[in-house]
Amino acid sequence: MKNIKFFAFAIALSFTSPQLLADTVQEIKAVVEANMAYSNENLSQDSMRISASGSKEFFSSGGLLNTITRDSDASDFEYFEGSVKHIEVVVLVEGQAAIAHYYQEASMKPKGLPAVPNYRTRVTQAFVKEDGMWRVKAAHWSPLQGGAGTSQTVVK
Repeated sequence: MKNIKFFAFAIALSFTSPQLLADTVQEIKAVVEANMAYSNENLSQDSMRISASGSKEFFSSGGLLNTITRDSDASDFEYFEGSVKHIEVVVLVEGQAAIAHYYQEASMKPKGLPAVPNYRTRVTQAFVKEDGMWRVKAAHWSPLQGGAGTSQTVVK
């Protein structure tokens, strides 16, 4: 009898598991797109996209590993028009952790810095779920050949 219950549970789980993974994939894609929409609309990045304990990041401008916190992340722009495409998500732990890979393109001018008219980069971001919201825990931004990284090399 125990074996029958176990197999019934395993079969039920096999039917629901792909849907759960699909939900996490769709949630992460929506977060990536929402973060871009926020920057386009507000000429800034949403500091709440960062994990409460911060995010370790390599910037597309090069340099060493940076620690970004909600307080230190002050990327403001005179203009910003960006988009994301080809978002692929790898679910690490359903509902708790996932990796997003995508391409970002933009034309921007960070306040007080030179304009970047051809920003094209590959992005990898590690997301964790905190208090019911997906937050960035780590990221790596790598310019595409023929594109540019940002003019920003340090956080304010």
